[in-house]
Amino acid sequence: MNQSLDLESYRFKAIIFDCDGTLVDTASLHFEAFKHALALQGKSLDKSWYLSRTGLSAGKLLQAFERSFACHVDVDMTIRDSEAAYTASVENVCEFSDVADVARLYSKQIPTAVASGGQRISVTRTLTASGLIAVFDHVITIDDVEEGKPSPALFLEAASRLTTAPRDCLVFEDTDEGVEAARRAEMQCIDVRRHRSVGSTRQDGANVPEPSIQLSDRTKRNASDTRT
Repeated sequence: MNQSLDLESYRFKAIIFDCDGTLVDTASLHFEAFKHALALQGKSLDKSWYLSRTGLSAGKLLQAFERSFACHVDVDMTIRDSEAAYTASVENVCEFSDVADVARLYSKQIPTAVASGGQRISVTRTLTASGLIAVFDHVITIDDVEEGKPSPALFLEAASRLTTAPRDCLVFEDTDEGVEAARRAEMQCIDVRRHRSVGSTRQDGANVPEPSIQLSDRTKRNASDTRT
């Protein structure tokens, strides 16, 4: 179901985008990477369990894994092995064109940033592989703050680097943790899940969100071609 999004109903001077699941479709790639890394330690990873926690940083995800399954994992080793596995497959990443197009359009007009709970090396490689790295003024990752989402730290750091008050920032997010982080940062937030419908199903059984956000004609008209 396509939904026309009128950004003129918001008042913002900068936009902050989550990366995984918002700008790019990486859920299955990250799942396979974590599955591989945990298998090296004799652990199995359920896909539905993982997909319900994609808003967590790697560290928090693995802490939740230990609590849920009453086991111990080598967190540093798991992160290192998962990053290696993800890097091997990152060239297969695809953008969500609806939000990526918003980023391209507004980056010509106002400051933009990515604020992701992922590791810097992973986020940078993802944005590079998708061709989006040059769109943003700043890329903030879990390596830049003490806490991941739902803490507001990532978004507040992004606002600081964009020299924009939090209340003047608009966030695009796709997880409960991310939406809560934006709320705590006192930022406006668009939950892209409310504007996307489930599209096709992959061979691995994953439901793929349909990139169906459409900007209203008014938003397109008012988005200038050059930053003022």
